[in-house]
Amino acid sequence: MTTISKVVREGITAGLLGAAGVALWFFVIDVISGHPLYTPGVLGNAMLAIIGGTPQGLAVNVTAYTIFHLVAFVAVGTLACTLVDISRRVPHVTIGLLLFFVVFEVGFQFIALFVTQFDTLGRLAWYQIGVANLLAAVLMGGYIWRRHPELAGELRVSLEGTA
Repeated sequence: MTTISKVVREGITAGLLGAAGVALWFFVIDVISGHPLYTPGVLGNAMLAIIGGTPQGLAVNVTAYTIFHLVAFVAVGTLACTLVDISRRVPHVTIGLLLFFVVFEVGFQFIALFVTQFDTLGRLAWYQIGVANLLAAVLMGGYIWRRHPELAGELRVSLEGTA
């Protein structure tokens, strides 16, 4: 199998794992609160409003957001796997991956805190979004880490500056 097809396959898998984890997290929260599919409905409504479309009923909003959710996670998973593939050839890139991950996670938490202040997102709380993001990161990162056990050594080399 070529490197490109392997990277894409791993990226799709990592993205689907992250997307499924987030979807399951919010589904459980929505069911417990007595409003199944509330979160994707609200997010779909906000997404359609932002892109200039007319928000529709629950089924259309959920479908539109689910498609966006899957595509976004697969893109992030594929980007992450591409960067991991590059880091195998250039070990110093590995420390950049770690830094990127930390900055992305912290930045995402601040964005979640900011956007939940608007009525557009209804009852969504920043910490619910934060937990979903961390869950996705653990699922995706865990999958990639298990597929690439050499990352530990590359990270050590990158941190020590011995390459």
